[in-house]
Amino acid sequence: MLQKLKLKTIYLFLFLFGSTIYSQTYPLSPASKVSILTCGSGEQLHSIFGHTAIRIQEPQRHIDVVYNFGMFDFSTPNFYLKFVKGDMQYFVANNTFEEFIYGYRMENRSVFEQELDLSTEQKQHLFDELNKILFSDERFYTYKFIDKNCTTMVLDKVNEELGKPLIQKVGNREESYRDVLNPYLTNLFYEKLGINIIFGCRTDEKATQLFLPVELMNSLEKLQFNQKPIVSKTVTLFEQDRSLLSSSWWNTIYTFLFILLVIALSHHTKIYLSFLVVLSLLGIFLSLVGFYSLHREVLLNYNVLLFNPLLLGIVYFYLQKNKIWFTRLLYFVLINFGLYLLFIFNKAHFIQMLPMALTTSYILFRLNKNIQKG
Repeated sequence: MLQKLKLKTIYLFLFLFGSTIYSQTYPLSPASKVSILTCGSGEQLHSIFGHTAIRIQEPQRHIDVVYNFGMFDFSTPNFYLKFVKGDMQYFVANNTFEEFIYGYRMENRSVFEQELDLSTEQKQHLFDELNKILFSDERFYTYKFIDKNCTTMVLDKVNEELGKPLIQKVGNREESYRDVLNPYLTNLFYEKLGINIIFGCRTDEKATQLFLPVELMNSLEKLQFNQKPIVSKTVTLFEQDRSLLSSSWWNTIYTFLFILLVIALSHHTKIYLSFLVVLSLLGIFLSLVGFYSLHREVLLNYNVLLFNPLLLGIVYFYLQKNKIWFTRLLYFVLINFGLYLLFIFNKAHFIQMLPMALTTSYILFRLNKNIQKG
């Protein structure tokens, strides 16, 4: 324990000392280098989509610093409320390259470096701008999942140096944002399910905007500036050891289907009603978030048609043995289910949502059969 405390103290000292050293502005020589660092997926949800950073090296002054647009503080008051609302303040920070690469090696995350072919004047201007940002209000920015993140911030800074927004997304522009995001969550079924539930219409639009680290890396690789490639050299600094990746037997669609099957075949009224209450509360949450949040991704969430708040009314009228209103709400909810399935039939999350819709429909038919008998 004492050893860990010592290591944390040393690391904090190095971070603060490094930030002070590299926050100063020095004239850069022609031997200086500017690189874009692209970091691969981690195993934590906040790191699953990767990371982008800027590295500046000045060998004559032994400067080797990394600027990160994407830092946040878990100790921020009301952190989760602010994150959900969409007014969470992220900030820019810098540290030495040694500290940076050490952290990603420890997390077993790949790191790729693309050296940019910029003039000495462009490198100097970028270096000065980044250091100025560190000690100004520009250091903080309001995070947006698609519109303003570590990748888009770096993209904007590089485009500024090129004189115009030259960097554009390459590859398939017909895919939706859901189509782009889902492959990152292949081995994280429940996280994938949760993201597809909370995201609304925005993520079904064509993913024309460049917002992911790998997308920026691929775009830079193909970019021509002044009739020559903007990337002078690409290097793999660290490659993920896939044999060290953890695996989960429960975080799969199979456990999800098993749970739904157990609930459906239980034929236990209390379990059925509890299941409907959970779905309706989730629907209420989705509705409230749509009004509360500033994130465009969670607005106009049609998943409310499946996680329908009116299921709470069905539970109430079932307990009250009110056949008339139970039947009315039942038909209305089932119509919503049908419209929902038709709407998402060609969407990326159709297969994920289908078992939930079928299970809920089966439970409603069972409850209807019970109340009609009674």
